[in-house]
Amino acid sequence: MSETKLTCLHDRHVALGAQMTPFGGFDMPIQYEGIVEEHNAVRNACGVFDVSHMGEVLITGSDAGRYVNHIFSNDVSAIVPGQILYGMMLNEAGGTVDDLLVYKRADNDYFLVINAANIDKDVAWIMTNAEGYDVTVEHLSDSLGELAIQGPEAEAVVEQVLGIQCRELEFYTFKESLLDGKHILVSRTGYTGEDGFEIYADHDTIVALWDALMESGRAKPCGLGCRDTLRFEVGLPLYGDELADDISPVEAGLSMFVKLDKPEFIGKEAVLKQKTEGAPRKLIGLELLDRAIPRHGYEVLNDADEVVGYVTTGYRGISVDKSIAAALVLTPYAVKDTELKIRIRRKTFLARVTAKKFYKKSYKK
Repeated sequence: MSETKLTCLHDRHVALGAQMTPFGGFDMPIQYEGIVEEHNAVRNACGVFDVSHMGEVLITGSDAGRYVNHIFSNDVSAIVPGQILYGMMLNEAGGTVDDLLVYKRADNDYFLVINAANIDKDVAWIMTNAEGYDVTVEHLSDSLGELAIQGPEAEAVVEQVLGIQCRELEFYTFKESLLDGKHILVSRTGYTGEDGFEIYADHDTIVALWDALMESGRAKPCGLGCRDTLRFEVGLPLYGDELADDISPVEAGLSMFVKLDKPEFIGKEAVLKQKTEGAPRKLIGLELLDRAIPRHGYEVLNDADEVVGYVTTGYRGISVDKSIAAALVLTPYAVKDTELKIRIRRKTFLARVTAKKFYKKSYKK
């Protein structure tokens, strides 16, 4: 059994009295004051997350652009340096190895941000598929930390508290600079549905930035509990729930991030077949007609009590005050307003098919 890893901010979380739990191989804060309070701070003001558990990989070399396009569903040739793309790495069957962000630093220089639980798998996948390409793959996960500063006041907090100019950044763009002589990368990205920024730097710099935010009182420390409620309400997927090795982006409703007009990429033929013939399953939203709370793995039933799918994520929505869920169901049952049932323990509860986005995003325009 592998040893649980600690982020560079672990001591800070413990000192603040955070509730800690293993996640993605790391000991991570789930909540400090409480999930509801932290969720609302991000929706209405500003919250900061330690996301130093995420993985980072740098791919450089004369074939870097061609290679990244080979393993990535989106098209990095369509953007310029300073822009970011969301997409997936797929297996040959069209399932998702991981979903990730690709930062284009130059035509031959790409910074990939991958999910914590998939770091070892992803790095092995990247290295294996690099054979025959003139690229250098650098695994940077152990040397970098990351903060996510999110909410409608995030821009002011980053500029005024941290002294980092960021207002010129558009959504899904980034810049690199020096802060007190240390290299940092700042992007206008996030995983909450609110405006915000993610900052990558060495461990000492991340600790110093966290301390400045805590001293200011202008950014509430937030745990992974509200990170999940926030992303879920706005329909953002979580790997292991809405995406997995056996769940394709077509099934997850993420086809817009798969560019089938590229010459080739791993998984293209399988995805093209699903797009042409139709996927057997589809990710949907469900609104329960009751206050019962669905959870991951709960069965979804049709009116004949036959199992037609399962819940991927479910909560009592904090911003919307409804019992809501995302579920992967057989495609014939994915029609809006279809009535289904969710089995919660020994009872079943009526639910209605809705869009997967339960709350409107508030990104920088």
